[in-house]
Amino acid sequence: MIASVITSFTARVFARPLLRLNLVAHQYPPRHFHRQHATMQSSQNITVSGDASHKPGGAVRGISSTLTNNTSPTLGARLVINDRPRRTPSPRGPNGDEDSEAESYRGGRRDEVDRDTRARAFAWCRDFLSGSWKTISEEDFEISIVSGGLSNLLYKCSLPDHVRPVGDEPARVLLRIYGAILQGVDSLVLESVMFAILAERTLGPRLFGIFPEGRLEQYIPSNRLRTEQLAVPELSAEIASKMARFHGMVMPFNKEPKWLFGTIDRYMEQIKTLKFVRDTHIKKFNKVMKYDLPNELETLRSLLAATHSPVVFCHNDVQEGNILMLDGRQVNATDKLMLIDFEYSSYNYRGFDFGNHFCEWMYDYTYDQWPFYKSSVDHYPTKEQQLHFIRHYLTESGGYGDREDHLQVEEELMLEANRFALASHFFWGLWSIIQARISTIEFGYMDYALCRFDAYFRQKKLVA
Repeated sequence: MIASVITSFTARVFARPLLRLNLVAHQYPPRHFHRQHATMQSSQNITVSGDASHKPGGAVRGISSTLTNNTSPTLGARLVINDRPRRTPSPRGPNGDEDSEAESYRGGRRDEVDRDTRARAFAWCRDFLSGSWKTISEEDFEISIVSGGLSNLLYKCSLPDHVRPVGDEPARVLLRIYGAILQGVDSLVLESVMFAILAERTLGPRLFGIFPEGRLEQYIPSNRLRTEQLAVPELSAEIASKMARFHGMVMPFNKEPKWLFGTIDRYMEQIKTLKFVRDTHIKKFNKVMKYDLPNELETLRSLLAATHSPVVFCHNDVQEGNILMLDGRQVNATDKLMLIDFEYSSYNYRGFDFGNHFCEWMYDYTYDQWPFYKSSVDHYPTKEQQLHFIRHYLTESGGYGDREDHLQVEEELMLEANRFALASHFFWGLWSIIQARISTIEFGYMDYALCRFDAYFRQKKLVA
């Protein structure tokens, strides 16, 4: 199966001209194009597997996306973006400055699926799932937005109630449409291979279809965790155990820990070329640039080089939106959670998964008003909560080894985690600056970037 995934996907991606992403702003919201990685809301909180992600992903009002030939949509691709300032008044944003975007999103997120997305989704389901999917009309085809991604666009696609599967085709699937590609086309190939491997090992959802724009995944009746649930002791313990098992996997990928700083360096280079037009973006971008990020990056690099952290296969985005609470499991079951969304997974320093997860305790991406997230600094896990997580991880992974000084092992891992939390803030801060320029997802990316860098400097005072 894995070989067929590689062959099919690479053939589809590379057999045609590569694409250039053109984002064109409109004065009025166009039919919504929908990412990882902002969060989309639906009346149902059932979701499934996936990627980005991670982090916010959806359509920003006033932005539509078109594709043209001849250029690769990799990190180094030239992004052609026409961005006109909005004409609405400028209320105060979450950072205390004037923010015209907040006015534009006064009504909250949209929950409708535009006609073009519906038509493409119907064609993908018909062609890849076959069976009963080929017998229904587009009018009978059911599709709804799934709450979740900051990097990708997620939809639940279903057969109508009066139509039953005739073979082994599923009655409903999750459609994932990739958002703005920051990692490069090759990363999509690797992530699709990874997804297939984890599905075969029953560690992730099944894969039903894959194409350059996205994929069709098994729809798993479940609920994504809410931010406050990360602090529930029994759930935190199971997340720690799941992380330990993930770290114990051997995957057929480059095992050098190049991902973290390799990606950060690429993001830094791209940020140097970004040009913002909207006044609110320019003000916030200039505020971020005052942090002297190149110098700060070298400080971070030196600190983490002096911090012991084993290289393991990391998820790199263990946040609440990428953890499913499976339906039908007993409340006291020890295997009721599933990690999903592997688009950032790679061999990396163990501390990043810990630090990143602890940071995510502070951010709620389900907030339905601008900037579509809430930050609660006081929700960062306490020492007792960190030790609870660390002890379950070490027990599951055998991390204590032959050492009798368990407390020392725990203290060392806690320092490792809190230092790598700095890398999490830095990474997602840069990521969010770029998303502010190219993403079509409803999310306050530039506000989020400022929020993450503010948290970086607070954390630095504690651990540097």
